[in-house]
Amino acid sequence: MIALKDILYKVAINSVTGGTNTEVNAVAFDSRNIGVNDLFVAINGVVVDGHKFIDVAIKNGAKSVVCEVLPEHLEEGVAYVEVDNSHKALAIIAANYYGNPSENLRLVGVTGTNGKTTIASLLYQLFKKAGYKVGLLSTVKIMVDAKEYKATHTTPDSLTINAYLKEMNETGVEFCFMEVSSHGIHQCRTEGLNFEGGIFTNITHDHLDYHKTFAEYRDVKKRFFDGLSKDAFAVVNVDDKNGLFMLQNTKARKFTYALKQYADYKCQILENQFSGLLLKVNDSELWTRLIGKFNAYNVLAIYATAELLGLEKVEILRLISDLESVSGRFQYIVSDQKITAIVDYAHTPDALKNVLETINGIRTKNEELFTVVGCGGDRDRTKRPEMGNIASVLSDKVIFTSDNPRTENPEDILREIENGVEPQNFKKTLTIQDRRQAIKTACQMANPNDIILIAGKGHETYQEINGVRSHFDDLETVGELLNQLEK
Repeated sequence: MIALKDILYKVAINSVTGGTNTEVNAVAFDSRNIGVNDLFVAINGVVVDGHKFIDVAIKNGAKSVVCEVLPEHLEEGVAYVEVDNSHKALAIIAANYYGNPSENLRLVGVTGTNGKTTIASLLYQLFKKAGYKVGLLSTVKIMVDAKEYKATHTTPDSLTINAYLKEMNETGVEFCFMEVSSHGIHQCRTEGLNFEGGIFTNITHDHLDYHKTFAEYRDVKKRFFDGLSKDAFAVVNVDDKNGLFMLQNTKARKFTYALKQYADYKCQILENQFSGLLLKVNDSELWTRLIGKFNAYNVLAIYATAELLGLEKVEILRLISDLESVSGRFQYIVSDQKITAIVDYAHTPDALKNVLETINGIRTKNEELFTVVGCGGDRDRTKRPEMGNIASVLSDKVIFTSDNPRTENPEDILREIENGVEPQNFKKTLTIQDRRQAIKTACQMANPNDIILIAGKGHETYQEINGVRSHFDDLETVGELLNQLEK
């Protein structure tokens, strides 16, 4: 139990009705999770307005309520706290409730359109190999040192974040690396957290179904850096034109990385092969099993962050050379027939372009490149024709297929992807709605030494159609189908 007045520390309050000495047992923003003596925070969400469920929360036992608009009828014996922003209030309350766990470890946030998962996951891997207890909050999974939990969002809700951070404190975790999404920033889920560092990867076309304009999407990302303290560091990719923009109002110490121009951390690609990259980072050479120019940027961000967190340069170089690729990020297998199948999460135009350009930069051109790709339903529709155009320009043959159609008609999604294909590339394309059949067709069409890229789902092990999730793993599927062809 914790006193309401303690849980409200640093929350911007407009008014309080009732006493703040009441004891709070637990905090929830879903009225169904409320128990006796709990605090209910009414959130005005994207789909549901929690203010409609204040009465339900009180019936379930809530003795205190945080809300943006006070109900017309105020129950006796219940404390009502009025705030301007319930999302922000919840984040600060969550941190207070769990004892501000982010202050007891070294937390680094990674934001940007592409590369967040790779950088956060590889930093976790690197610091584990260096002998530290480490935490990870990512799209792929959540790690409390060696204990793994399933991830449901790129950036979890504030209560979940702080609950995991508290568990990390109890486990003795020293460092935590966290993906910070634009949705998470916009909904204030990272408010109240003490970040020692922030990393900006890049910003390209994505999530315009949520943010409406690119400028809004960019400005939300910038808010994360605006909120860093003077004791923190900010590391940004200045080859991205918005890199320096992210640093404009930050109080944090500023560092830059780049491949194309002068920066604090500079990288040159000496060799780029399917087996890995040979890089020159500042004045040192290093070999990594990671593949492609986009991963050269990721390695630079990892190198810079590790150094800023106090690791020795020689140790960082050794550890980077030992890093393994992240699930669903340029994972590949080679069949007995010498067909190379690559699975990648590329689900934005820029990510797809990066992966295809990487493959085209490595291949000999004596083989054909088949791309199997789709776009998710109930998400940003404007990127669909762009994805169709990029795939058809940079591949020898393309099969458009379903990704996670969710509640949308898959045929409508596929038509929008096809609309981006220029007339001269029509003959390269084929549309097969069933994803397994699309992958099977690519396997049947491929000859020895050909390359198949399966893009869009990466680490995901399901396909969501009309609200139902069924098991579907791209890497597992292509491996099984290639194996069948060889028998």
